[in-house]
Amino acid sequence: MTDRPKTPLLDRITAPADMKALSDRELRQLADELRAETISAVSVTGGHLGAGLGVVELTVALHAVFDTPRDKLIWDVGHQCYPHKILTGRRDRIRTLRTENGLSGFTKRSESPYDPFGAAHSSTSISAALGFAAARDLGGDPGDAIAVIGDGSMSAGMAFEAMNNAGHLKTRLFVILNDNEMSIAPPVGALSSYLSRLYAGAPFQDFKAAAKSAVSLLPEPFQEGARRAKEMLKGMAVGGTLFEELGFNYIGPIDGHDLDQLLPVLRTARARATGPTLIHVLTKKGKGYAPAEAARDRGHATGKFDVLTGVQAKAQSNAPAYTKVFAQGLIAEAERDEKIVAVTAAMPDGTGLNLFADRFPRRCFDVGIAEQHAVTFSAGLAAGGLKPFCAIYSTFLQRGYDQVVHDVAIQRLPVRFAIDRAGLVGADGATHAGSFDTAFLSNLPGIVVMAAADEAELMHMVATAAAHDEGPIAFRYPRGEGVGCDMPARGTLLTIGKGRIIREGGRAAILSFGTRLAEVLKAAESLAQRGLAPTVIDARFAKPLDRDLILHAARHHEALITVEEGAIGGFGSHVAQLLADEGVFDTGLKFRSMVLPDIFIDQASPDRMYQIAGMDAAQIEAKVLSTLGVAVVPRRA
Repeated sequence: MTDRPKTPLLDRITAPADMKALSDRELRQLADELRAETISAVSVTGGHLGAGLGVVELTVALHAVFDTPRDKLIWDVGHQCYPHKILTGRRDRIRTLRTENGLSGFTKRSESPYDPFGAAHSSTSISAALGFAAARDLGGDPGDAIAVIGDGSMSAGMAFEAMNNAGHLKTRLFVILNDNEMSIAPPVGALSSYLSRLYAGAPFQDFKAAAKSAVSLLPEPFQEGARRAKEMLKGMAVGGTLFEELGFNYIGPIDGHDLDQLLPVLRTARARATGPTLIHVLTKKGKGYAPAEAARDRGHATGKFDVLTGVQAKAQSNAPAYTKVFAQGLIAEAERDEKIVAVTAAMPDGTGLNLFADRFPRRCFDVGIAEQHAVTFSAGLAAGGLKPFCAIYSTFLQRGYDQVVHDVAIQRLPVRFAIDRAGLVGADGATHAGSFDTAFLSNLPGIVVMAAADEAELMHMVATAAAHDEGPIAFRYPRGEGVGCDMPARGTLLTIGKGRIIREGGRAAILSFGTRLAEVLKAAESLAQRGLAPTVIDARFAKPLDRDLILHAARHHEALITVEEGAIGGFGSHVAQLLADEGVFDTGLKFRSMVLPDIFIDQASPDRMYQIAGMDAAQIEAKVLSTLGVAVVPRRA
């Protein structure tokens, strides 16, 4: 008689409280099952795989030791939160990750009480955790606050601002430094080198030095002569200085994949800590899945893939990706101008600058997760006589806005901003949408703001930016592939502030800014079949506006409609201001502006997100018809 197969431990976990009854041996088994479940789920949905695999044991240990959600567990960025979601009652929905009406790819307060703080941008966790701790001390929500932050995220100044404040307040707070020697790309900078030296065999003076501060928190076995304890004490004697000077008790470094280390350290720290405590944990991004471990980015972001081989499913497209077009255009300009340099904030692959770095390694700078520094560093490069291209996602450029204003625009420095991921981006959802850059940049005096309608236009805008030395200039482009147009070998210079007429029409004119032009042209074809062919204009520039072209269109058409992939306050608002200033509305012009709605749109496919936003071809057609006062009659199939 054969024994019945045992029920997987993971099947018994509906909430972290269920883990309290498990032995340490069972927790190790649970971690193995959790890793397999994470791999299986992401193979179906795609998403951020490597970061989650690197914290499987840490996730199990934290939920086993602490009392979540009473204790607030805050994951920095949230790339690594998939195992956390599986253990906190969301396993039945884990295969809806990053899909419409499914689970977010990041932590999200509205999704679960186990997500006390939403995150999708890095380096916010310590600040948030300190806020929870201070609120607790003043009679707010009880419980501990635990921030889990990667070494890559520690390159951002905000993390150290929070640690400096925590050391001053001296309140009980836990920071888990998840040191995997990776962020999205391999980390850069002095801090990364410092952390590496903590466990690279650096000489140490005396074990007695470890007795101060954090050693008293260690369980008795770790204070004896075991080999692992000695290694940990070495790190404490040498490496804790930086954090201790900031007012933290320092423990580590310890092996983040060894529950025999993690569990007793966390239990003792929870029982004995009084002030801010940093636990330095060494992990391996992509741990336990060979294809992720072997990948350059350790499986940071993947599409759907085959679990056995790791081979990702690739979408078929004959059009190049905008990011690659930007990189190729920039390389073409840099071949001719040795003053061109490029700057990225920890996103060389995402911005295409990895290709530029391969060709011009000395002229490409990855400054780490530090967008504020990236902008001002670029300003310094420009002031020093170089031609910097500062390539940052729209959503991340928001973090450097004061530097754009103060360090670039006021000083009229010719920094070229290459703004990737403009508009709605799909599976990453609202946190990564490039909705606001047109509005917040176009308000600045002296800046030039462009948007590419297609990949050929992007090439022209790269060339135009390279040649522009009169002040800051920005050009925006979306995620994904272009439209498949003919591509030039090198971009040609555009006349600053001049748009182009794509097609002439009658009663209505549509002013398109950005890649909605493809949908505008579909709408125009449909309108032409109704006998209402509109004029279609690619505005190219939100600042400066093509005053002559816009005013001519306004005075020779009954209706004028602007279309843009951005929030209110951008291109359409500037057009409306121009028309009002020139008294055009007094002539009876019918004006409408199609912008992203005043909501944050959750993850879905990009096409679906633009449908929700009311900005696909059918809705553009309907807007033109309603503006002209023509009844909208549905077409027969």
